[in-house]
Amino acid sequence: MGASARRGPYFCGIDAAMDVVAGKWKSLILWELHQHGTRRFAELRRGLPGVSEKMLIQHLREMEEDGLVHREVYHQVPPKVEYSLTEDGVSLNAALAPLGEWGTERMRRIGAGRVLVDGAAATGR
Repeated sequence: MGASARRGPYFCGIDAAMDVVAGKWKSLILWELHQHGTRRFAELRRGLPGVSEKMLIQHLREMEEDGLVHREVYHQVPPKVEYSLTEDGVSLNAALAPLGEWGTERMRRIGAGRVLVDGAAATGR
């Protein structure tokens, strides 16, 4: 794991886990990378309607520091950067799956719709 500023102390394991997924977009970034695999920045941004460029950059940097996301830089012209989940990112995403199932059931129960992404309803969690 990288040199993260988030090192506790924590009240419990939930506190430690929530520390690395705090913020509206981090769990959605995990989901997007899990659903689609390796993504470039613009692909991530298109897959997360509403996220600002600044917020996506900030969250990706924090997630890289926390060892959840791998950033691969290709030294070419034009520059190319790809993001993918690390082993820790995959395991955290798996841990969040039951929460996603709970949320999907809640959406069904209250009749909430899904956000449209590129003309289609988002699927999965």
